[in-house]
Amino acid sequence: MKALPIAAGALGMAFVGGSAAVSGRLTDAPYLTVQSLRYAVACLLLLGYARLRRTPVRLPRGTEWLWLLGVTVTGLLFFNVALVRGAAHAEPAVLGVAVACVPILLAVGGPLFEGRGPAPRVLAAAVVVTAGAALVQGLGRTDGIGLFWAAVTFACEAAFTLLAIPVLGRHGPLGVSVHTTALATVLFGVAGLVGEGPGAVTRLHADDLVAGAYLAVLLTAVAFLLWYTCVTRIGAGRAGLLTGVAPIAAALMGMALGGPSPRPLVWAGIATVAAGLAIGLSGRRAPAPSARVAAASVA
Repeated sequence: MKALPIAAGALGMAFVGGSAAVSGRLTDAPYLTVQSLRYAVACLLLLGYARLRRTPVRLPRGTEWLWLLGVTVTGLLFFNVALVRGAAHAEPAVLGVAVACVPILLAVGGPLFEGRGPAPRVLAAAVVVTAGAALVQGLGRTDGIGLFWAAVTFACEAAFTLLAIPVLGRHGPLGVSVHTTALATVLFGVAGLVGEGPGAVTRLHADDLVAGAYLAVLLTAVAFLLWYTCVTRIGAGRAGLLTGVAPIAAALMGMALGGPSPRPLVWAGIATVAAGLAIGLSGRRAPAPSARVAAASVA
């Protein structure tokens, strides 16, 4: 098991976890418009990086458009909508626990998308990571509608990885990131024009732009590239274990920003996540998932 792809996935998830406090600053901003600008900036940064690296960005063809659109609609558009709608009916911990269950789904679905069966060791590790992440997040109050949006959040978070697998072989992490951010720019832009009006951009304040810039650079351009690189190199099943890093990063970021020290249960959850990662990321490496992904994308 290569350490570099694991470190890339963990860092990407750390950016995701640390973004919670930043996203909270956009509650009064025209949300859809900010998201469109965020993905536009991220797309331009990724294109600049591709040009700097002299890496070609291939135009999607045939059904690849459907896979990329599926990633964008579920993992970006619906996911963000579910977070906003769900927050009105559920405490943040409820949505956090829903996302914490993603390692189990990726441990099962990831290998199936890659053309092989789930690994019992990784599946067991996913259960441990999920339990630890749930301890870190804690439990919260909700109603029936909140549970529905929590389920949508869970499904969309998993789809962001699973639906990208068939196109990662031909387009690579950089190509998939470029195309999904471009599609998200259009989708959020249209939604913003309809829902918030063409003048929404004039209602943005300086702190909205700073928060949006952070989300565009670290949470999108950098984190997308890191995450899809990890998935390509070690497979979606093992990469899914690293989503347990996100709630830990959120807890530690809150403490770093002046919040209270985590409770004993949170520290127990962090130790449990670490144990799950040790179980799932150690041992014999599975056959190179990138080769299987490439074969699936050509078929």
